[in-house]
Amino acid sequence: MSTAEVDAYIAAQPEPQRSTLTHLREQILDVIPEAEQCISYGMPGFRVNGKVVAGFASYKKHIGYYPHSGQVFKVMMDDLAGYEVSEKGGGMKFPIDGALPDALVEKLIAVRMNQAFA
Repeated sequence: MSTAEVDAYIAAQPEPQRSTLTHLREQILDVIPEAEQCISYGMPGFRVNGKVVAGFASYKKHIGYYPHSGQVFKVMMDDLAGYEVSEKGGGMKFPIDGALPDALVEKLIAVRMNQAFA
């Protein structure tokens, strides 16, 4: 059911957000294909062993990426130069028509997984 909910969330977005979210979803699933897709805090999330390790949301002027941990961005600030990161480390913004680099998505997830399961 959750995959269908994520499908519906993405389908409800206008372009170019829909394409950007579809691409980000594929990037996340390439890194963690075992993840269970879910809706967490009203946005698509990806759960591994019961913990949400990645998520995203669509807004009018940006896409938000959420690691579901305030600690991830703190160790990655050099990697996040050029992106707007919330003061509390809860989310980062990127353009509605832009994609995050594959290497950045991989590192965001790797850091979160290491923190969650180390």
